[in-house]
Formats: sequence, C-alpha cells, structure tokens
Amino acid sequence: MGNTFVILKPIIHGLMKAVGMTSQLVEIEPGTTIHFWVPTKSIHPNNKLSNKPPVLFVHGFVANGIMTWLFQILSLSSDFTVYVPDLLFFGDSITTRPERSTTIQAECLAKGMMKLGVEKFSLVGLSYGGMVGFKLAQMYPHMVESMVMSSTVIEMTESISNASLKNIGFTNWPDFLLPKTVSGVKVLLSIGSHKLPWLPEFFYKDFHEAMFSNRKEKMELLEALVVNDKDATIKAPNYSQRIYILCGDDDKIFNMTFSDDMKEKLGKNTTIQYIKNAGHLVQLERPCTYNHYLKKFLSSS
Repeated sequence: MGNTFVILKPIIHGLMKAVGMTSQLVEIEPGTTIHFWVPTKSIHPNNKLSNKPPVLFVHGFVANGIMTWLFQILSLSSDFTVYVPDLLFFGDSITTRPERSTTIQAECLAKGMMKLGVEKFSLVGLSYGGMVGFKLAQMYPHMVESMVMSSTVIEMTESISNASLKNIGFTNWPDFLLPKTVSGVKVLLSIGSHKLPWLPEFFYKDFHEAMFSNRKEKMELLEALVVNDKDATIKAPNYSQRIYILCGDDDKIFNMTFSDDMKEKLGKNTTIQYIKNAGHLVQLERPCTYNHYLKKFLSSS
C-alpha cells in the first residue's frame, strides 16, 4: 500500500482544478522560487485580474499550503480570488539564500504576489504563518488591507516561547514540530487538536514520511524564529489594517491568554472571536464555523 498523502495528491489537485485553481512556480530571484496555488484565469496573459477580493492564505509550520487550507480554498474560491503559497522549505518552495527569519519569508511572499500582479490583498495566517503575516504587514503595509490571524502571536519572543513550551510539556520547538518518530507525530497532532479523532496507525506513519522533508532547513527556521525580548522588532504594534483574531478556545500552544494579550497590544482596530471546541488547528477541526466567520469578516473589509 502506498503513502496516503502521495495517493491523495492527484485527488486534491483535481479538486483544485474543479474550483479554478492551478499550481504555479514563481521565481522571486535566481535561486529562490515560491510555489503558489493561484486562480487558473490569472496566469493567462489575455485575462485581466478578477474583480473578486484577493486573499492570501499563509500556512503554519507542519503542513504545506494546500493541506492546511484545503477546506477554506473549497469554500472561498467562488467569492474571493484565493492565493495559497508554500513558505520556503515547504512544498516546492526553495531558496539558496542563507537567511531563515520570518523577514525573508515575508519578503518572498510579497514579491511573489507582486509578480502575480496582485498589489493589495487581505491576509489569513495560521500559527507560524501568522507571524510571517505580521512581518509582511509591517514591511509592506501598502499591500495588506486586512488580516485574519489564527493560533498565533505577533512575534515569537523568548518569554512567549518559554511559556508556550511549558504549557505543552516540551523544552524546544524542533522536538515538538519536527518529530523523529511516529509516536511523536501522534503527540504533535494531539496537542494541536481539541479532540483528535481516531486515525489508523498507517496515517501517522504516512504523515511522518510525507511532511518532514528539508529537516535541516526547518531546524534553522525554528532557530531563527525565537528572538530575545529586547531584540523584538515589533515592540509597539501599530498596524493600520483591520485585524480579526479567529482562534479555537482550546488552543494548547497559544492559549486564550496569548490571544487576549495580543488583542490588547494591537489596539482598537482589532477584534477577536473564539470558536468553541477547537484547538490550534481550528480551521481543520471546525471548518464550517471557521469559514463562516472568515467570510463574514473578509466580506466586510
């Protein structure tokens, strides 16, 4: 029997084609390429960009873009122009540059969207992707019109990192996010969920085989992620965009204390909504409820 995720790949690609999405490699510069899922019509030279509002979905640390946002792509693609990239060292996105910070991730996404002809968009970020999103909005404020942030923090300072790791019973992020064993995958998904459903043993094995490529580079991403409190680059957040914090009420990694504190720091342009009985992977656990709130916010932007 083949790997579940290898078998699912052409099926998911077929679903993407059915909703008008296609795979596109965008060269940011020599040696750096970002893979995007984009509207099929947008890549044909004779077609103008859609008048539907553009939305950029930025995935978290474990899975790539399509595995993270599948339910949202299927739900929103009829009303919004959806763009779903893979961050560097996830999926087919690569670079020969040595930097590993959220800054280079944000820079590549912004340049990728420019190359795709998109100058303004709303941004939806999950976990690590939320931190990249905050950095992108800081660096390119003229591009980001509004943000929906889920299961994330503004920046991973040492104090936030230490508190979060203590909550989940780990001493470092690689041990948690880059498990070396199948049992480690079970722990990862269990902590990421409100209530992990029963899954066959081969699922965890296949997940372990499929999701943890580029381990060395991902270790370096995690090393670059945590910054000393005094070196934090976003000390006094001052975002002009409307921000919507949309989280599960049982996020074990960044619990409600983190989210409430983030809302307080972000100020009057920020609102917050908790989804009951959902964990860190809120968009997968409660996709219908998540999509309802997401559409409502994006339609009002």
